[in-house]
Amino acid sequence: MKSALITGITGQDGSYLAELLLEKGYEVYGLMRRKSKLDYGNVDHLKDQLHLIYGDMTDMASLTTALDKAQADEVYNLAAQSFVATSWEQAVATANINALGVVNILEAIRIVKPEARFYQASTSEMFGLVQETPQTENTPFYPRSPYGVAKLYGHWITKNYRESYDMFACSGILFNHESERRGKEFVTRKITHAAARIKHGLQDVLELGNLDAKRDWGHSADYVRAMWLMLQQDQPDDYVVATGEAHTVREFVEAAFGCAGIAIRWQGEGMDTVGVDQAAGRVLVRVNPRFYRPADVEILLGNSAKAERVLGWRRAIAFPELARRMAEHDLALAGQGSEMERQK
Repeated sequence: MKSALITGITGQDGSYLAELLLEKGYEVYGLMRRKSKLDYGNVDHLKDQLHLIYGDMTDMASLTTALDKAQADEVYNLAAQSFVATSWEQAVATANINALGVVNILEAIRIVKPEARFYQASTSEMFGLVQETPQTENTPFYPRSPYGVAKLYGHWITKNYRESYDMFACSGILFNHESERRGKEFVTRKITHAAARIKHGLQDVLELGNLDAKRDWGHSADYVRAMWLMLQQDQPDDYVVATGEAHTVREFVEAAFGCAGIAIRWQGEGMDTVGVDQAAGRVLVRVNPRFYRPADVEILLGNSAKAERVLGWRRAIAFPELARRMAEHDLALAGQGSEMERQK
């Protein structure tokens, strides 16, 4: 039986990856940070099937202990300060976790079990101010946030350990991937959550930043399959994982509200743009300048031809289905909330 260690197991990707590996018969270990209140996050439904170990990406000793306990054949590093907006407010913490945390776990693997296969969660945010569209494995990087800069260090140190120590170390340059398990601070989930609450009378308006920013959005369940496939190859390499389609924040708003039975009509331009309920005529969406990034990324669009050719990976969940799944999930949650309000 193969064993795997997943850092960041309680997050969106960690939970989908844990499900995938359990289905494949792995013994799955997960690294968790100790908190004042016990919280299993997105793996609460799996906790009895997992071996959970307390540790921290900034504490190499705890990572070494985790590797020693797990004796993992495969290590998936998904732990991160993952919210781009927060990286300007917590630049040093982001660097410590997203950059130095990677070298900490690579060193732990090198000391404890150098033959283990390693996956590093790189990101399309490393492309930032894009130098070409679509972006491939050979596109020059130009990160535009402390998050992107820290992730770029993690990407390059993974490549460096692969070449220096002959370790089986891969990086997946994953473009935006969302799901029903996405945190509510991320724009896609913020939109579906708000659309559902507005539909059920629990919220009046949704405030967003740049409506015209374009992203290549896929579903996390598809993308964790690519992670696993990377570690099953004969040789380690880096791969872009993307859908090859770019959609604006504005389009995601229209899709999410459409699932709630609300047609959005746009009025105004730039900062004065508002989204109006076509039937009722009231403003449901507003632009708020405070949600703009200090240095924005206008478009991210990936070319995953290499992953498709070498790994045999294909995305199964298209953009409309992604938006529908997220919207229906949040509509169900908001429906429960509105029922509780009525019973008070």
